[in-house]
Amino acid sequence: MMHLTKTEEELMQLFWKYGSSTISALIDRMKAPKPPHSTVSSLARILERKGFLAHNTYGRTFEYFPIVQKQEYRKNSIYRLAASYFNGSVEEMVSFLVKEKKIDRKTLENLIDELENNES
Repeated sequence: MMHLTKTEEELMQLFWKYGSSTISALIDRMKAPKPPHSTVSSLARILERKGFLAHNTYGRTFEYFPIVQKQEYRKNSIYRLAASYFNGSVEEMVSFLVKEKKIDRKTLENLIDELENNES
């Protein structure tokens, strides 16, 4: 799966949140300052070439929709992060987060409970 730029990922977040949408409708949902229609349209075409979006045509209007699910992209991104910065080790990644105080004891206990529940 291809990596997305920050801007591409922000646009995909909107498609994942709202589902299929025209560019105009998507821009209406964006916070100010809103980008030009041509910019969002170009990004949507790039995302389509990358295999993240597809579209239906209604006259001259394109309605785009996500074909890569958010969970699939999230999983791929986490694996890529672990591979790039933690030698592919999820254990090293979690250890780093604990040392940086990004995961507290309660959160770690919840993760252990979830792991134990998934094993049974």
